Amino acid sequence: MSLVVVGSMAFDAIETPFGKSDKIIGGAGTFIAWCASNFTGVKQISVVGGDFPQSELDKLTARNVVLEGVQIKKDEKTFFWSGRYHMDMNTRDTLVTELNVLGDFKPVVPESYQDCEFLMLGNLAPSVQSSVIEQLKSKPKLIVMDTMNFWMDIALDDLKKTLSMVDVLMVNDSEARQLSGDYSLVRAAQKIAEMGPKFIIIKKGEHGALLFHENKVFSAPALPLEEVFDPTGAGDTFAGGFIAHLAKTKDISFENMKTAIIVGSAMASFAVEKFGTERLRALTKTEITERIKQFVNLSSFDISLV
Repeated sequence: MSLVVVGSMAFDAIETPFGKSDKIIGGAGTFIAWCASNFTGVKQISVVGGDFPQSELDKLTARNVVLEGVQIKKDEKTFFWSGRYHMDMNTRDTLVTELNVLGDFKPVVPESYQDCEFLMLGNLAPSVQSSVIEQLKSKPKLIVMDTMNFWMDIALDDLKKTLSMVDVLMVNDSEARQLSGDYSLVRAAQKIAEMGPKFIIIKKGEHGALLFHENKVFSAPALPLEEVFDPTGAGDTFAGGFIAHLAKTKDISFENMKTAIIVGSAMASFAVEKFGTERLRALTKTEITERIKQFVNLSSFDISLV
């Protein structure tokens, strides 16, 4: 059985208060694959243009990422996004968005992907996400979906349809409030759960993440970092660590999802340390283990009540 990842593979150009990158490799699917491949094999579904370097595809293949589901449109260009972050690194301005091949992306699930047990739907049009689910001959053990406010604004009906088909939804706090129409994140999670997902993960950036399931809540910390160099892809890296841990352990209990959130948070803390996927490419298992231990120590304590 396998982990299938659906998401964009792209070029990014980033400006932050601490530096500026030329055109570099990015995209939700790329970040998820680089992260998840530290833990398990990945079967990728995406689309790129003829300008996407073959060397980058080869590097992913070497990491046990299967690319049979990646369409290469040789006469077209790869999706490109450029953005500038403000000093707080939580807000950003989009400078350029060129959809290119992503504009009419119609994913095709190869026959060799039909053993999908875990499905990670990176942030794409909800209709694209649901089309992948509909192509699978049997329902995966777990379907995780990421989305954003843009789709809530322009494709709410499609989004609600896809929400009814998934097990886990990942959104940030402002997106949870917009989707639910409720400022309280507890009530927001309850209202979103009524739309279909059994588990709701609300990402809060530098303030950690919340996991909701029925009447249970888990609050995960964020690692206080001395420097945040580039937040692009942090949420996607979080998703990659989360789904990869579940796929590796094949345990989708609430308790194991708590561990998966810590793994995802640890991986995301690496991603922000350098531009793009650079930091993820150089990670060692020792570094990952040590970083996860740091997260455990952040919220581990003994207390005596008197």
